[in-house]
Amino acid sequence: MIHITLGKTGMIVSRICLGTMQFGWSASKEVAFKILDKAWDLGINFLDTANIYMMKKYDPNSHVGQSEEIIGEWLKNSGLRDEFIIATKVRGPMGNGLNDHGLSRRHVIQQVNASLERLQTKWIDLYQAHWYDASTDIRETLEVFNDLIHEGKVNAIGCSNFSSWQLMESLWIADKFGLIPFHGLQPNYSLVRREHFENGLQQVCQKYGLAVIPYSPLAGGFLTGKYKKDQPLPPSVRAEKTKKALFNEKNFRILEVLEEIAANKGITMSQAAVAWVLHQPGITAPITGANSPEQLEETVQAIEVHFTREELDRLNKVSDWKAQ
Repeated sequence: MIHITLGKTGMIVSRICLGTMQFGWSASKEVAFKILDKAWDLGINFLDTANIYMMKKYDPNSHVGQSEEIIGEWLKNSGLRDEFIIATKVRGPMGNGLNDHGLSRRHVIQQVNASLERLQTKWIDLYQAHWYDASTDIRETLEVFNDLIHEGKVNAIGCSNFSSWQLMESLWIADKFGLIPFHGLQPNYSLVRREHFENGLQQVCQKYGLAVIPYSPLAGGFLTGKYKKDQPLPPSVRAEKTKKALFNEKNFRILEVLEEIAANKGITMSQAAVAWVLHQPGITAPITGANSPEQLEETVQAIEVHFTREELDRLNKVSDWKAQ
């Protein structure tokens, strides 16, 4: 495993971050424990979760906070809390009450304490705003995040799903009022979803030294090759959503090129897709989930993939959003 500094935080993380949204959903607690065991064996020390994982819209038998609970139990049983960098998020609905969501001081304080309890830890290494909250002044959110750092409950802060103007606003507010700024950004980024990150966010992160922890490098499984142009959808809760969002001529052309390059290199399409993200400027650690230890072991081999200039140019060209 290769390791890298998480932005300007000084914390060292693996170049693959294990995403745990599926814990308690497509991966039972028993399977999740095996995945976490394998992650440790592979040298992964970076875990990403969120307080809203797992959501009932995907599995009516699950409940919010379940992923954090599973991670917390495994960390306690393994005795490895000090060895891991744990990232979690706040913003989404945690109940049906009027104030059970958002980035207000009230909600953030309530939820950080709940996350600490579920994770069975005294601190969270990276605490992130899951997405922007237009109803809360970003200064209030940054101030409460700063308070959590000073209290020792949080070591670093970040944001996810922010636009470039929202990220710049947060950095400006932090500078203006002497607050600790966001240390990292978690964008949706892959071969089929490039524009949102590359059209402004990438430059901001590089300019100000933010860690970049992209999620969904496999585009919800689309880049694994399991979706075929003229074949029935695979059995998946998210299959219809994937079809609606990604089924178009350009994306299937991306799949063709990705499949050809992967075959020529003797690797899987998943490994090639994650490797492409790792090759992009400013990327710290892509977040990859797994439903089994074997799947994680396969995906992690992406860090050993090296594209030739020609291969990288082909992938960049076929997926170029500016050429549309």
